[in-house]
Amino acid sequence: MSNPVNELSFGELRKIFAAEKHQWPNGIPIRLIVRGPGTRERQTLLRLLRMSESDYNQYWTAEVIRGEASAAPAVMPSVGMQREAILAFPGAITLVAANEIKQGMKIIKIDGHLPGEGGYPLR
Repeated sequence: MSNPVNELSFGELRKIFAAEKHQWPNGIPIRLIVRGPGTRERQTLLRLLRMSESDYNQYWTAEVIRGEASAAPAVMPSVGMQREAILAFPGAITLVAANEIKQGMKIIKIDGHLPGEGGYPLR
């Protein structure tokens, strides 16, 4: 794995998905992979960012117009495509249900916890 990060705080994760952090400690650019509206992963993302779907779309439009981001996150229509994108792009990060994690995908602890552990902040 090229990403040296094994743990993030909830705040750091939020900054990553809000495009406030642009690269990993090893210099590899962060590439955001998200699911489309109405999916469980998208609902988790919106809770993480404390946004509605409309707020999220407006946020990314503004980020691109201001030049803060070159493009909105890549939207994957299926979990399978989401997994393939994570494996294909160095520096990619996504939110995926724990039961969808496959070999080759790295799980990053959030606030010291893995999915399914008590205290894990993304439910």
